Amino acid sequence: MTITVAVSGATGYAGGEVLRLLATHPHVEVKTVAAHSSAGQKLGDLAPHLRKYSHLTIADTTAEALAGHDVVFLALPHGASAEVAAQLPEGTLVIDAGADHRLDDAEAWQKFYGTDHAGTWPYGLPEFPTSAGRKQREQLQGVSRIAVPGCYPTSSILALAPGFAAGLLEPQDVVIVAASGTSGAGKSLKPHLLSAEVMGSMSPYGVGGAHRHTPEIEEKLSAAAGERVQISFTPTLVPMPRGILATCTARVKPGVTEAQLRDAWGRAYEGERFVHLLPEGQWPSTKSVQGSNHAEMQLAFDAHAGRVIVTSVIDNLTKGTAGGAIQSMNIALGLPEFEGLEQEGLAP
Repeated sequence: MTITVAVSGATGYAGGEVLRLLATHPHVEVKTVAAHSSAGQKLGDLAPHLRKYSHLTIADTTAEALAGHDVVFLALPHGASAEVAAQLPEGTLVIDAGADHRLDDAEAWQKFYGTDHAGTWPYGLPEFPTSAGRKQREQLQGVSRIAVPGCYPTSSILALAPGFAAGLLEPQDVVIVAASGTSGAGKSLKPHLLSAEVMGSMSPYGVGGAHRHTPEIEEKLSAAAGERVQISFTPTLVPMPRGILATCTARVKPGVTEAQLRDAWGRAYEGERFVHLLPEGQWPSTKSVQGSNHAEMQLAFDAHAGRVIVTSVIDNLTKGTAGGAIQSMNIALGLPEFEGLEQEGLAP
C-alpha cells in the first residue's frame, strides 16, 4: 500500500518536521512539497537535512498543486488553511496543522483570531480521554478532515484530562504555566527570538488570558469533564529550540486521595504507546522526548493546597504538531498507529 502525500508549508518548522517523520514511513511517498515564498527553489537548498526529498522543487501553495494526492498536510499560518482546504476534494485526507479548524466555538475563534470561523474538524489527539469513557481516536477512524491540536494544548490537555474525565477535579481555578522552546513561534524572523535576546533569558508572553490556545484547552478539558472548565494559562519562552514543559494544577474535589489520582491517570494511559505516566518519584524532562512522538508526565498531590500538580513534557514540533498529525493520519487510513513514529528521544 503506497499513500501519496503533499506537504504545504514545507520549508517551515512544522512542515519540515512532517517531512522528517514521513521519510521513515513505510507506506508514504511524498510527491509534492509546497511553500508560497520559496516556490521554484529546490527543497534541499532550504532544508538540507531532508536529504530524501532534497531533489523536489517547491511548488506554490495552491489547491491545484496539492490536489491529486491521497493525503495533504497543511502547515500554514493560522487563517491560511481554510481557503486552501475548501478547494480540495472530499476524498482527500486533509490534515490541518494550523488552528483554523480546532475550535468548536465560533465566537471564541472570532475573539482570539479575528476572522470568520471556518468550521470544526475532528480533533487529532488520539489519546484524549472524554467524559464518556472513550478515547478521541474513535473519532478519527475513516475521516477525511483532521485538525491537529496546538502544541501547548497537547501537553496541557493530556496532563489534566484524566482527572476531569474521572470526575476528580474542580472545574474552576485551573492554572497552567507552560515553558516552550523558540521553534514554537515559527521560522519567521522576529527580533525577540534572536539568539542574543533569548540565550540566558526566560520571559512570559500572552499573559492575562490573551494567548490563543486558551479557548482550545478550555474546550477540550470541558469535554473531558462534561462541564465547563475555566483555566488561567500563562506561556513562557525558554532558551532552547524544542520542547514544552507544562506545569498544570487543579483543585481536587473533597475527599479525593492521591491513590485515586494516580489510579485515574494510570488507567487513562495504560497501554498507550506514546503517552506515559512515569513511575512514582521519576520526573519528566524535555530532553527525554526530544525528536519523538512521546509525552511523559508525573503527578503529585499537594494536600496542603488541595491541588494536583501534573508536569508534562513533549517535543512541540513532534508530538505537539507533526507526530500527532501523522499518528492521526495512520488512524484515519487504518494503518498501524505507530508507523513512521518509532523514534526515541535524544539524550543528552
